[in-house]
Amino acid sequence: MQLSRRKFLHLTTPAAALSAISGIATAKTYPMRPVHIVVGFAAGGPTDILARLIAQWLSERLGQSFVVEDRPGAATNIATEEVARALPDGYTLLAAVSTNTINPALYPNLNFNFIHDIAMVAGLTRSAEVLEVNPALPITSVYELIAYVRANPGKLSLGSFGTGTISHVAGVMFTKEAGIEMVHVPYRGFAPLVVDLLAGQVPVAFDNIQSSIGYIKAGKLRALAVTSATRLPWLPDVPTLGDFLPGYEVTGWIGVAAPKRTPVTIIDRLNKEINTGLADPRIAARVADMASTVFIASPADLDELVVEQTAKWNKVVQEGRIKAE
Repeated sequence: MQLSRRKFLHLTTPAAALSAISGIATAKTYPMRPVHIVVGFAAGGPTDILARLIAQWLSERLGQSFVVEDRPGAATNIATEEVARALPDGYTLLAAVSTNTINPALYPNLNFNFIHDIAMVAGLTRSAEVLEVNPALPITSVYELIAYVRANPGKLSLGSFGTGTISHVAGVMFTKEAGIEMVHVPYRGFAPLVVDLLAGQVPVAFDNIQSSIGYIKAGKLRALAVTSATRLPWLPDVPTLGDFLPGYEVTGWIGVAAPKRTPVTIIDRLNKEINTGLADPRIAARVADMASTVFIASPADLDELVVEQTAKWNKVVQEGRIKAE
């Protein structure tokens, strides 16, 4: 038996309307149970700290627990896949990071597509990398570093806190745009990188400003430039790399994301509450203490940023012939 199109629509429209009404009701009463924020790094790192900071804010504002779960491993891919496969109901969120826009070029066989399977909800922070040297090296500027490498090919290595990380791609962009070659020395995290940099085992590195700023201010490391578009208040006398290489900019970011198809009303509510939190002086002060800036943005702007940065890093990874470890 075949139904006419008119009869089919007559029978299915009430169900569709009921589904839509149910979705709206869920969004209005959200959240009705604890919400989980999945972090792709170990506890105690910047992403974990920020996720817990905003989780506490959301718990107080929305009257339900927001619980942070650390799922480290595979360059955030384990955590991201868990969220990509979760129900799109707003109860499983991801602490998204700039690494998520680098990974598609490094791991072409992922079981998820970050752009297609993840919806950005809100920003949290933006931060820069810093190009720094051991003070024993007789180099005090980016121009001097470039000249030294050209005059002494193969003599200086360049450290990062991991293959395919933001510090690595920042270094690849730097050497490419400066027209120099340096041997990349990857570390498993910023802590061992800084230890060897302080000891002179690696003379030059790109590192998170958060983990190096104390040593820079103490004179144990020398900052040559920051990767942000403008100078930073924490290192006001340190120029940007763009001052030497016009157009150069690399900034990392941390935000909140959800599975695709999460109701827009839930995403918008979370965005509003998170942005309100970022504007709170207490949270802004905590962020500044981490040498970062608050990152207030709309979901649409963040989705656009993800697309743009995914294309940017794909080009850098391909041209730099970067391979995942």
